Amino acid sequence: MKAIEFVLDGKWDSAHEIVQELSTSEAQWIHAVLHKIEGDESNSRYWYSRCGLEVYESYLDSTQELKSIKKNLK
Repeated sequence: MKAIEFVLDGKWDSAHEIVQELSTSEAQWIHAVLHKIEGDESNSRYWYSRCGLEVYESYLDSTQELKSIKKNLK
């Protein structure tokens, strides 16, 4: 949850530090979104494949995607 709050507040690096230390599917999904925001499509696609929950094309809006992840975590 904290990683999502960080990224929604524009603190990409802080969010990235959190998710790269976790191995849950949700953390990997957040990691995928972070790299999508960064514009690193190949890295983002890698993390989507690792999480197994969504694919790169599932969401066009990263903010909406992060809010969806947040709902799944509650």
